[in-house]
Order: sequence, then structure tokens, then C-alpha cells
Amino acid sequence: MALEIERKFLVSGKPWKTLPQGEIMRQGYLLATPEKVIRVRVEGAQAMLTIKGASHGITRSEWEYSIPLQDAQELLLLCSQPLIEKQRYRIPYAGMLWELDVFLGDNAGLVVAEIELSSEDQAFARPDWLAQEVTHDKRYLNASLQRHPYQSW
Repeated sequence: MALEIERKFLVSGKPWKTLPQGEIMRQGYLLATPEKVIRVRVEGAQAMLTIKGASHGITRSEWEYSIPLQDAQELLLLCSQPLIEKQRYRIPYAGMLWELDVFLGDNAGLVVAEIELSSEDQAFARPDWLAQEVTHDKRYLNASLQRHPYQSW
């Protein structure tokens, strides 16, 4: 079983403005409960099916599989609407990779950065553009943003 250990932060400023164009992502949820999530994601010409288990602290089980792009586009039609749309930037910093998401659509105005860790207590350097940590705030889960978009808060 694969594990996802992740921390999430709000972003201050606009550090992505000096970066090359980020990748547009569209994702939807075939199932989204506190115990499990089944997500379909299209990023450029790549498509993934992801299954996640319940969170225990900042850790949860995760399985991710490449699927044909056409299948993903058809599955997105079955997902709860609206889809999550965002532009993702991958930013190397101090030997780690940050994923910075600039949300679009009903979640426009929200910008978060995530880092995947190898253990819950792993130390990491914090870029100066990190703001408040929101790891434990369920409103910032993508599945929650699909049901309760940022602009409706």
C-alpha cells in the first residue's frame, strides 16, 4: 500500500508569476466521503485515477493509476459538478518539491502550496511565500472545495 504524507499551506504574494506556465488540471470525484475518495484527474495529455483512504494525522493510503485520456474525459462527465480546475506549478526548493495550485472557476482567489513528505515528522525548509498552514482544515481538501467552493465562504 502506498502512503501520502502531505502538508498544505496558503500562499502569500504571487511567487508563480516569475515561473514558466503551470499545467492546467481538471479533476472530479466519483466518490468523496471522509473515509474514501475516488478521483479522476486530467493534466495536459496525462490522466490518472486515484483512490485515497481516510486520513490519520497527515497520512493516508493512496493508490494512483494512469488511465487513457479518453476514459478520463468520459469519467469526468460522471463526476459531481463543478469540477475542480487549477493551474499547478512545481517549485523545487531546498531539495524538496512544492506543488503550488492557483485555483480557477468557483475557487478562484485560492492559492495553496503542498509538500509531500516521507514521514510525518520530516523537517523541511519553508519558502518565504508560505503563509498559514491549513493541513488540518478540511475546507481546503479538493473534494471539499468541489462541494463548497472557496468563493462561497
